[in-house]
Amino acid sequence: MAYLDHAATTPMLPQALDAYVRTARALGNASSLHGSGRTARRTVEEARERIGEALGAKPGEVIFTGSGTEADNLAVKGVHWSRRAEGRNLVVTTAIEHHAIADAVAWLGDHEKADVTELPVDKLGRVDTAVLADLLESRGAEVTVLTCMWANNEVGTLQPVAEIAALAQAHGIPVHTDAIQAVGHVPVDFAASGAAALALSGHKLGGPTGTGALLLRRDVKAVPLLHGGGQEREIRSGTLDVPGIAALAEAVAHAVRTQEVESQRLALLRDSLVEGIRALVPDSIYNGDPDSRLPGNAHFSFPGCEGDALLMLLDAAGVECATGSACSAGIAQPSHVLLAMGADADDARSSLRFTLGWSTTKADVDALLAAIPEAVRRAKTAGLSLRLIT
Repeated sequence: MAYLDHAATTPMLPQALDAYVRTARALGNASSLHGSGRTARRTVEEARERIGEALGAKPGEVIFTGSGTEADNLAVKGVHWSRRAEGRNLVVTTAIEHHAIADAVAWLGDHEKADVTELPVDKLGRVDTAVLADLLESRGAEVTVLTCMWANNEVGTLQPVAEIAALAQAHGIPVHTDAIQAVGHVPVDFAASGAAALALSGHKLGGPTGTGALLLRRDVKAVPLLHGGGQEREIRSGTLDVPGIAALAEAVAHAVRTQEVESQRLALLRDSLVEGIRALVPDSIYNGDPDSRLPGNAHFSFPGCEGDALLMLLDAAGVECATGSACSAGIAQPSHVLLAMGADADDARSSLRFTLGWSTTKADVDALLAAIPEAVRRAKTAGLSLRLIT
Protein backbone atom coordinates (compact mmCIF):
# COMPACT_ATOMS: atom_id res chain seq x y z
CA MET A 1 0.00 0.00 0.00
CA ALA A 2 1.00 3.60 -0.63
CA TYR A 3 0.29 5.17 2.76
CA LEU A 4 -0.57 8.88 2.43
CA ASP A 5 -2.42 9.43 5.70
CA HIS A 6 0.36 10.46 8.09
CA ALA A 7 -1.79 13.24 9.56
CA ALA A 8 -4.06 10.52 10.96
CA THR A 9 -1.21 8.46 12.36
CA THR A 10 2.45 7.92 11.51
CA PRO A 11 4.42 4.66 11.78
CA MET A 12 6.59 4.54 14.88
CA LEU A 13 10.17 5.56 14.34
CA PRO A 14 12.61 2.68 14.94
CA GLN A 15 14.31 4.75 17.65
CA ALA A 16 11.02 5.33 19.44
CA LEU A 17 10.03 1.68 19.20
CA ASP A 18 13.41 0.62 20.61
CA ALA A 19 13.02 3.07 23.48
CA TYR A 20 9.54 1.73 24.24
CA VAL A 21 10.56 -1.93 24.24
CA ARG A 22 13.71 -1.28 26.27
CA THR A 23 11.82 0.69 28.91
CA ALA A 24 8.85 -1.69 29.00
CA ARG A 25 11.16 -4.51 30.09
CA ALA A 26 11.93 -2.64 33.32
CA LEU A 27 9.74 -2.69 36.41
CA GLY A 28 8.74 0.42 38.30
CA ASN A 29 5.97 2.89 39.08
CA ALA A 30 7.35 6.40 38.76
CA SER A 31 5.49 7.41 41.94
CA SER A 32 7.10 4.69 44.07
CA LEU A 33 9.96 5.55 46.44
CA HIS A 34 11.98 2.34 46.16
CA GLY A 35 14.77 1.73 43.69
CA SER A 36 12.62 0.54 40.79
CA GLY A 37 10.33 3.52 41.26
CA ARG A 38 13.23 5.96 41.35
CA THR A 39 14.61 4.47 38.15
CA ALA A 40 11.25 4.90 36.45
CA ARG A 41 11.01 8.47 37.77
CA ARG A 42 14.45 9.24 36.37
CA THR A 43 13.32 8.01 32.94
CA VAL A 44 10.27 10.28 33.11
CA GLU A 45 12.24 13.34 34.19
CA GLU A 46 14.88 12.79 31.52
CA ALA A 47 12.08 12.56 28.95
CA ARG A 48 10.60 15.78 30.32
CA GLU A 49 13.97 17.50 29.89
CA ARG A 50 14.39 16.22 26.33
CA ILE A 51 10.95 17.39 25.24
CA GLY A 52 11.41 20.75 26.90
CA GLU A 53 14.79 21.26 25.25
CA ALA A 54 13.41 20.29 21.84
CA LEU A 55 10.38 22.60 22.03
CA GLY A 56 11.64 25.65 23.91
CA ALA A 57 9.95 24.80 27.20
CA LYS A 58 11.17 24.36 30.76
CA PRO A 59 11.04 20.74 31.98
CA GLY A 60 8.52 21.70 34.65
CA GLU A 61 6.17 22.97 31.95
CA VAL A 62 5.81 19.52 30.37
CA ILE A 63 2.73 17.64 31.57
CA PHE A 64 2.30 14.11 30.20
CA THR A 65 -1.14 13.03 29.02
CA GLY A 66 -2.68 10.00 27.36
CA SER A 67 -3.31 11.74 24.03
CA GLY A 68 -3.37 15.04 22.20
CA THR A 69 -7.13 15.14 22.70
CA GLU A 70 -6.68 14.96 26.46
CA ALA A 71 -4.06 17.69 26.34
CA ASP A 72 -6.43 19.94 24.37
CA ASN A 73 -9.33 19.29 26.75
CA LEU A 74 -7.15 19.86 29.79
CA ALA A 75 -5.93 23.19 28.45
CA VAL A 76 -9.26 24.59 27.28
CA LYS A 77 -11.48 23.35 30.09
CA GLY A 78 -8.88 23.63 32.83
CA VAL A 79 -7.83 27.19 32.04
CA HIS A 80 -11.43 28.28 31.48
CA TRP A 81 -12.52 26.89 34.85
CA SER A 82 -9.57 28.44 36.68
CA ARG A 83 -10.32 31.92 35.32
CA ARG A 84 -14.09 31.75 35.53
CA ALA A 85 -13.85 32.64 39.21
CA GLU A 86 -12.56 36.06 38.13
CA GLY A 87 -15.93 36.85 36.57
CA ARG A 88 -14.88 35.92 33.02
CA ASN A 89 -16.89 33.50 30.90
CA LEU A 90 -15.95 34.02 27.22
CA VAL A 91 -14.04 31.33 25.30
CA VAL A 92 -12.55 32.48 21.99
CA THR A 93 -11.79 29.83 19.38
CA THR A 94 -11.57 29.60 15.59
CA ALA A 95 -13.92 28.16 13.00
CA ILE A 96 -11.39 25.54 11.85
CA GLU A 97 -10.26 23.78 15.03
CA HIS A 98 -9.88 20.02 15.30
CA HIS A 99 -12.82 18.34 17.03
CA ALA A 100 -10.66 17.86 20.14
CA ILE A 101 -10.94 21.62 20.58
CA ALA A 102 -14.23 22.35 18.81
CA ASP A 103 -16.20 19.74 20.74
CA ALA A 104 -14.58 20.65 24.06
CA VAL A 105 -15.50 24.30 23.55
CA ALA A 106 -19.02 23.37 22.46
CA TRP A 107 -19.37 21.26 25.62
CA LEU A 108 -18.38 24.25 27.74
CA GLY A 109 -21.06 26.26 26.00
CA ASP A 110 -23.77 23.61 26.29
CA HIS A 111 -23.07 22.29 29.80
CA GLU A 112 -21.14 25.04 31.56
CA LYS A 113 -22.97 28.05 30.10
CA ALA A 114 -19.75 29.46 28.67
CA ASP A 115 -20.07 32.24 26.12
CA VAL A 116 -18.30 31.11 22.92
CA THR A 117 -17.05 33.18 19.99
CA GLU A 118 -15.47 31.74 16.83
CA LEU A 119 -12.93 33.72 14.84
CA PRO A 120 -13.47 33.56 11.06
CA VAL A 121 -10.82 32.56 8.54
CA ASP A 122 -10.11 33.67 4.99
CA LYS A 123 -10.32 31.50 1.88
CA LEU A 124 -6.85 30.08 2.62
CA GLY A 125 -7.87 29.00 6.11
CA ARG A 126 -5.95 31.74 7.92
CA VAL A 127 -7.36 33.46 11.02
CA ASP A 128 -8.32 37.10 10.59
CA THR A 129 -6.23 38.85 13.27
CA ALA A 130 -7.96 42.17 12.61
CA VAL A 131 -11.24 40.64 13.75
CA LEU A 132 -9.47 39.27 16.83
CA ALA A 133 -7.98 42.67 17.67
CA ASP A 134 -11.42 44.30 17.50
CA LEU A 135 -12.94 41.55 19.63
CA LEU A 136 -10.29 41.90 22.31
CA GLU A 137 -10.65 45.66 22.41
CA SER A 138 -14.36 45.35 23.10
CA ARG A 139 -14.56 42.14 25.15
CA GLY A 140 -11.04 41.28 26.29
CA ALA A 141 -11.95 41.59 29.96
CA GLU A 142 -14.48 38.77 29.54
CA VAL A 143 -12.16 36.17 27.98
CA THR A 144 -11.01 33.15 29.97
CA VAL A 145 -8.96 31.48 27.24
CA LEU A 146 -8.22 31.89 23.54
CA THR A 147 -7.46 28.72 21.58
CA CYS A 148 -6.04 28.64 18.06
CA MET A 149 -4.34 25.71 16.36
CA TRP A 150 -0.77 26.06 15.08
CA ALA A 151 -1.39 24.13 11.87
CA ASN A 152 -4.69 22.93 10.46
CA ASN A 153 -5.08 19.18 10.41
CA GLU A 154 -7.10 19.16 7.17
CA VAL A 155 -5.72 21.79 4.78
CA GLY A 156 -2.34 22.30 6.47
CA THR A 157 -2.50 26.11 6.73
CA LEU A 158 -0.21 27.58 9.40
CA GLN A 159 -1.62 30.18 11.79
CA PRO A 160 0.14 33.34 13.07
CA VAL A 161 0.29 32.01 16.63
CA ALA A 162 2.91 34.49 17.88
CA GLU A 163 0.89 37.43 16.55
CA ILE A 164 -2.29 36.08 18.11
CA ALA A 165 -0.57 35.48 21.44
CA ALA A 166 0.85 39.02 21.44
CA LEU A 167 -2.61 40.48 20.89
CA ALA A 168 -4.01 38.36 23.70
CA GLN A 169 -1.16 39.10 26.11
CA ALA A 170 -1.94 42.81 25.88
CA HIS A 171 -5.26 41.95 27.56
CA GLY A 172 -3.88 39.39 30.01
CA ILE A 173 -5.46 36.46 28.14
CA PRO A 174 -3.75 33.03 28.02
CA VAL A 175 -3.53 31.41 24.59
CA HIS A 176 -3.67 27.68 24.02
CA THR A 177 -2.46 26.27 20.71
CA ASP A 178 -3.16 22.80 19.38
CA ALA A 179 0.25 22.09 17.82
CA ILE A 180 -0.40 18.39 17.26
CA GLN A 181 0.13 18.62 13.49
CA ALA A 182 2.95 21.15 13.78
CA VAL A 183 5.47 19.64 16.18
CA GLY A 184 8.25 17.93 14.29
CA HIS A 185 7.06 19.27 10.94
CA VAL A 186 7.63 23.02 11.30
CA PRO A 187 9.73 24.96 13.84
CA VAL A 188 7.90 25.14 17.19
CA ASP A 189 9.29 27.15 20.11
CA PHE A 190 6.92 27.30 23.06
CA ALA A 191 8.57 30.19 24.86
CA ALA A 192 9.07 32.28 21.73
CA SER A 193 5.47 31.76 20.61
CA GLY A 194 4.05 33.54 23.63
CA ALA A 195 1.48 30.79 24.12
CA ALA A 196 0.44 29.80 27.63
CA ALA A 197 -0.36 26.20 26.67
CA LEU A 198 0.50 23.87 23.79
CA ALA A 199 -0.72 20.36 22.98
CA LEU A 200 1.21 17.63 21.16
CA SER A 201 0.59 13.98 20.33
CA GLY A 202 3.03 11.10 20.02
CA HIS A 203 1.56 9.19 17.09
CA LYS A 204 1.58 12.22 14.78
CA LEU A 205 5.39 12.39 14.75
CA GLY A 206 6.61 8.82 14.98
CA GLY A 207 5.87 8.08 18.63
CA PRO A 208 3.39 5.62 20.12
CA THR A 209 -0.37 6.03 20.15
CA GLY A 210 -1.85 6.81 23.55
CA THR A 211 0.84 9.36 24.41
CA GLY A 212 0.73 13.13 24.44
CA ALA A 213 1.79 16.17 26.39
CA LEU A 214 0.58 19.58 27.38
CA LEU A 215 3.15 22.33 27.69
CA LEU A 216 1.75 24.66 30.33
CA ARG A 217 3.51 27.72 31.72
CA ARG A 218 4.08 27.53 35.48
CA ASP A 219 2.21 30.79 36.05
CA VAL A 220 -0.94 29.52 34.29
CA LYS A 221 -3.50 27.75 36.45
CA ALA A 222 -5.61 24.88 35.18
CA VAL A 223 -8.31 22.94 37.02
CA PRO A 224 -7.67 19.20 36.52
CA LEU A 225 -9.99 16.93 34.57
CA LEU A 226 -8.86 13.88 36.57
CA HIS A 227 -8.51 13.53 40.33
CA GLY A 228 -6.46 10.92 42.09
CA GLY A 229 -2.79 10.65 42.87
CA GLY A 230 -1.89 14.23 42.09
CA GLN A 231 0.76 13.46 39.48
CA GLU A 232 2.00 16.05 36.97
CA ARG A 233 1.78 19.17 39.16
CA GLU A 234 -1.57 17.88 40.49
CA ILE A 235 -3.01 18.78 37.08
CA ARG A 236 -3.10 15.31 35.53
CA SER A 237 -3.49 12.42 37.95
CA GLY A 238 -2.79 8.87 36.87
CA THR A 239 0.06 6.38 36.86
CA LEU A 240 2.61 7.53 34.33
CA ASP A 241 3.15 5.42 31.20
CA VAL A 242 6.93 5.25 31.52
CA PRO A 243 7.62 3.27 28.30
CA GLY A 244 5.25 5.52 26.32
CA ILE A 245 6.85 8.65 27.76
CA ALA A 246 10.35 7.42 26.92
CA ALA A 247 9.27 6.64 23.35
CA LEU A 248 7.46 9.97 23.04
CA ALA A 249 10.59 11.86 24.08
CA GLU A 250 12.70 9.90 21.61
CA ALA A 251 10.25 10.66 18.80
CA VAL A 252 10.03 14.37 19.63
CA ALA A 253 13.78 14.74 19.90
CA HIS A 254 14.38 12.93 16.60
CA ALA A 255 11.61 14.74 14.72
CA VAL A 256 12.79 18.16 15.88
CA ARG A 257 16.45 17.37 15.27
CA THR A 258 15.79 16.27 11.67
CA GLN A 259 12.90 18.66 11.00
CA GLU A 260 14.62 21.09 8.65
CA VAL A 261 16.07 18.46 6.32
CA GLU A 262 13.01 16.21 6.46
CA SER A 263 10.63 19.09 5.81
CA GLN A 264 12.57 20.02 2.69
CA ARG A 265 12.37 16.42 1.47
CA LEU A 266 8.64 16.20 2.13
CA ALA A 267 7.93 19.57 0.54
CA LEU A 268 9.59 18.40 -2.68
CA LEU A 269 7.51 15.21 -2.68
CA ARG A 270 4.35 17.18 -1.89
CA ASP A 271 5.03 19.66 -4.70
CA SER A 272 5.48 16.76 -7.11
CA LEU A 273 2.17 15.32 -5.92
CA VAL A 274 0.39 18.67 -6.31
CA GLU A 275 1.78 19.31 -9.78
CA GLY A 276 0.85 15.79 -10.86
CA ILE A 277 -2.75 16.00 -9.66
CA ARG A 278 -3.24 19.42 -11.22
CA ALA A 279 -1.97 18.08 -14.56
CA LEU A 280 -4.00 14.86 -14.41
CA VAL A 281 -7.19 16.36 -12.94
CA PRO A 282 -7.34 19.94 -14.27
CA ASP A 283 -10.57 20.86 -12.47
CA SER A 284 -9.23 19.84 -9.05
CA ILE A 285 -9.01 22.55 -6.38
CA TYR A 286 -5.92 22.83 -4.19
CA ASN A 287 -7.06 23.91 -0.73
CA GLY A 288 -5.21 25.86 1.94
CA ASP A 289 -2.40 28.37 1.89
CA PRO A 290 -0.09 27.46 -1.02
CA ASP A 291 2.97 28.83 0.77
CA SER A 292 2.46 28.93 4.55
CA ARG A 293 1.45 25.32 5.09
CA LEU A 294 2.69 22.03 6.46
CA PRO A 295 5.38 20.51 4.21
CA GLY A 296 3.69 17.13 3.97
CA ASN A 297 0.10 18.25 3.41
CA ALA A 298 -1.75 18.33 0.07
CA HIS A 299 -5.53 18.84 0.25
CA PHE A 300 -7.74 18.77 -2.86
CA SER A 301 -11.38 19.04 -3.76
CA PHE A 302 -12.52 17.07 -6.80
CA PRO A 303 -15.73 18.64 -8.14
CA GLY A 304 -18.35 16.11 -9.16
CA CYS A 305 -16.98 13.42 -6.84
CA GLU A 306 -17.97 12.21 -3.41
CA GLY A 307 -14.89 12.16 -1.21
CA ASP A 308 -15.85 8.86 0.45
CA ALA A 309 -16.33 7.14 -2.91
CA LEU A 310 -13.05 8.50 -4.23
CA LEU A 311 -11.24 7.39 -1.09
CA MET A 312 -12.52 3.82 -1.45
CA LEU A 313 -11.62 3.68 -5.14
CA LEU A 314 -8.07 4.78 -4.30
CA ASP A 315 -7.96 2.31 -1.43
CA ALA A 316 -8.89 -0.49 -3.84
CA ALA A 317 -6.05 0.68 -6.07
CA GLY A 318 -3.56 0.46 -3.20
CA VAL A 319 -3.46 4.09 -2.06
CA GLU A 320 -4.53 5.10 1.45
CA CYS A 321 -5.55 8.70 2.20
CA ALA A 322 -8.32 10.54 4.08
CA THR A 323 -11.42 12.59 3.46
CA GLY A 324 -10.64 14.89 6.38
CA SER A 325 -9.58 14.54 9.99
CA ALA A 326 -9.43 10.93 11.13
CA CYS A 327 -11.70 11.65 14.09
CA SER A 328 -14.59 12.48 11.76
CA ALA A 329 -14.14 9.49 9.45
CA GLY A 330 -17.41 7.82 8.55
CA ILE A 331 -19.54 10.88 9.20
CA ALA A 332 -21.23 11.97 5.97
CA GLN A 333 -20.93 15.70 6.55
CA PRO A 334 -19.04 18.37 4.64
CA SER A 335 -15.77 19.50 6.17
CA HIS A 336 -16.38 22.31 8.65
CA VAL A 337 -12.93 23.62 7.78
CA LEU A 338 -13.71 24.00 4.08
CA LEU A 339 -17.11 25.50 4.84
CA ALA A 340 -15.43 28.08 7.07
CA MET A 341 -13.06 28.86 4.18
CA GLY A 342 -16.02 29.64 1.93
CA ALA A 343 -16.36 26.38 -0.01
CA ASP A 344 -19.85 25.18 -0.87
CA ALA A 345 -21.16 21.95 0.60
CA ASP A 346 -20.60 19.89 -2.57
CA ASP A 347 -16.95 20.89 -2.89
CA ALA A 348 -16.48 20.34 0.84
CA ARG A 349 -17.75 16.77 0.43
CA SER A 350 -15.51 16.13 -2.55
CA SER A 351 -12.22 16.67 -0.74
CA LEU A 352 -9.32 14.34 -0.05
CA ARG A 353 -6.30 14.88 2.17
CA PHE A 354 -2.93 13.41 1.22
CA THR A 355 -0.34 13.65 4.00
CA LEU A 356 3.28 12.56 3.85
CA GLY A 357 5.64 11.56 6.63
CA TRP A 358 9.00 10.07 7.45
CA SER A 359 8.28 6.76 5.68
CA THR A 360 6.91 8.34 2.48
CA THR A 361 8.86 7.75 -0.74
CA LYS A 362 8.60 8.88 -4.35
CA ALA A 363 7.06 5.48 -5.12
CA ASP A 364 4.11 6.34 -2.87
CA VAL A 365 3.49 9.58 -4.76
CA ASP A 366 3.88 7.81 -8.10
CA ALA A 367 1.31 5.20 -7.02
CA LEU A 368 -1.21 7.94 -6.26
CA LEU A 369 -0.62 9.72 -9.55
CA ALA A 370 -1.04 6.43 -11.42
CA ALA A 371 -4.36 5.71 -9.69
CA ILE A 372 -6.00 9.13 -9.42
CA PRO A 373 -7.26 9.68 -13.02
CA GLU A 374 -9.27 6.46 -13.17
CA ALA A 375 -10.52 6.89 -9.61
CA VAL A 376 -11.78 10.40 -10.37
CA ARG A 377 -13.40 9.23 -13.62
CA ARG A 378 -15.26 6.44 -11.86
CA ALA A 379 -16.25 8.65 -8.92
CA LYS A 380 -17.67 11.28 -11.28
CA THR A 381 -19.59 8.63 -13.22
CA ALA A 382 -21.03 7.23 -10.01
CA GLY A 383 -21.96 10.71 -8.82
CA LEU A 384 -23.66 11.55 -12.12
CA SER A 385 -25.63 8.31 -12.07
CA LEU A 386 -26.79 9.00 -8.53
CA ARG A 387 -27.90 12.53 -9.43
CA LEU A 388 -29.84 11.23 -12.45
CA ILE A 389 -31.62 8.67 -10.29
CA THR A 390 -32.55 11.21 -7.60
